[in-house]
Amino acid sequence: MTATRVDAALIRSLPKAVLHDHLDGGLRPATVVELAAEVGHTLPTTDPDELAAWYFEAANSGDLVRYIATFEHTLAVMQTREGLLRTAEEYVLDLAADGVVYGEVRYAPELNTNGELTMAEVVETVQEGLAAGMAKAAAAGTPVRVGTLLCGMRMFDRVREAADLAVAFRDAGVVGFDIAGAEDGFPAADHRDAFEHLRRENVPFTIHAGEAHGLPSIHQAVQVCGAQRLGHGVRITDDIVDGKLGRLAGWVRDRRIALEMCPTSNLQTGAATSIAEHPITALKDLGFRVTLNTDNRLVSGTTMTREMSLLVEQAGWTVEDLRTVTVNALKSAFIPFDERRALIDDVVLPGYAL
Repeated sequence: MTATRVDAALIRSLPKAVLHDHLDGGLRPATVVELAAEVGHTLPTTDPDELAAWYFEAANSGDLVRYIATFEHTLAVMQTREGLLRTAEEYVLDLAADGVVYGEVRYAPELNTNGELTMAEVVETVQEGLAAGMAKAAAAGTPVRVGTLLCGMRMFDRVREAADLAVAFRDAGVVGFDIAGAEDGFPAADHRDAFEHLRRENVPFTIHAGEAHGLPSIHQAVQVCGAQRLGHGVRITDDIVDGKLGRLAGWVRDRRIALEMCPTSNLQTGAATSIAEHPITALKDLGFRVTLNTDNRLVSGTTMTREMSLLVEQAGWTVEDLRTVTVNALKSAFIPFDERRALIDDVVLPGYAL
């Protein structure tokens, strides 16, 4: 099947997997409005459609720091048990409606403790909401498996605490760890003790690297900290000249270190210039284990269906390409091998046998 025969309805029906998606970046606009009214938080607008447009426009600054600043309003409504339960449940239902069969949701529990909840209580509450969402999705005939990544914020001092929680909750829905926040100026290696602890405890982790900073950030994430995946990783292209891979790029490709690529988000933060020229296509063709992700569905005004459609329309992707990145995501998911294999064999491959 060629790209010209692929329409939005077909793409929406395809089974999808997303590895890089932030809970606090994916709320429904109407939910933000309603919860803000309950907690007394002032929004730029109380019209859900206008708020969605505000988020998208505010995030299109081409600057990662300003992009991150848009999270002020979503985080403001995620400080109570009720707010977390609702947003977590709706998160799952929105993935299911988009055809996602496996998702990994990430968030930093320290950012949800401005009320009366502790970090551990935040994790417990989010897991309860996610479980409710998965139960409802399964009952509706659209089952989706969602695992959690706990994030440490690299510019603050609670990264090790978040890592400890990832270990503590690894049998209760938490499948891995991530370090997020402003990349430039806040090296991941500053938190080596957290990564060493995770390795000792056999907890997998990914690291945001190669988005707002270049090859040194990627090298540090992989070779110093030991990341199994890279959040974004678009700057790996700095180590590729005329199709020839440098030593770091070769290491990332040959060791099948997955790149969690987020095209629309990368355009917004200035990490890429267009969908047509986004590095995801060239890296896919060079044999890297690229995966396709949304990053922040509200902030980027996107879904997995939209990300796939953009690549089909503007970068010439085919159904086979979409299947490849979906299988790639499941191969690199932080759940046990038998669960990954079952999702690939029983759900994804049959879903792409058009």
